[in-house]
Amino acid sequence: MPVDSASVEHGLFSMEGVSDSTMMVSIYMEDESIMPIILENGIIQVSINTGDMRAWGTPLNNALYNFFDRRNDLEEQLNNLDHREAQMVMNGANIDEVHAQMLKESEELNRKMNEYILSFIKDNYNNVLGPSVFMMMCSSMPYPMMTDQIEDILRSAPAIFKQHPLVQEFITKAEENMKLIQEQQLLRQNMAEKERAGINPANQ
Repeated sequence: MPVDSASVEHGLFSMEGVSDSTMMVSIYMEDESIMPIILENGIIQVSINTGDMRAWGTPLNNALYNFFDRRNDLEEQLNNLDHREAQMVMNGANIDEVHAQMLKESEELNRKMNEYILSFIKDNYNNVLGPSVFMMMCSSMPYPMMTDQIEDILRSAPAIFKQHPLVQEFITKAEENMKLIQEQQLLRQNMAEKERAGINPANQ
């Protein structure tokens, strides 16, 4: 549901109003979502360029885009590993040694990434950033599921975090999916045991 709108004139736009609650919203251009922004009281500045989109000027927007900067830096380091590996091999390094080194660096960067995201969510349990970044993380999954990382987040989360509508919906769907997976695993296990015992389920 649209919260506000503005016309862009000479590359500039502005909106004014008082926010009675803090929420994460998205800036749209026509029907395309361009970037997230935290709607909170204060002077929020927005820059939309080809190479950089950011919002700043208020505490939660500053925190959100600092988070994006750090996450993007770690992702760029991960993406550069393949290029570095190819360059090192072309320069005469042993391919097996290089691959082992890149694998070790990849695991370390992924560990740092997971720890950073986890820490950021926990630091922001009690404001809109915690649930919003949690849902961003969960959106990369093929379907809602309970992982060790998510269980760690929920284990120490306060009620205000768990009761957020989107978090509640995710937890419900994830628990349903995990129950279905467990039932399917149990069914396959029972069928395998019957086959080992020489019982044909079709003849029962």
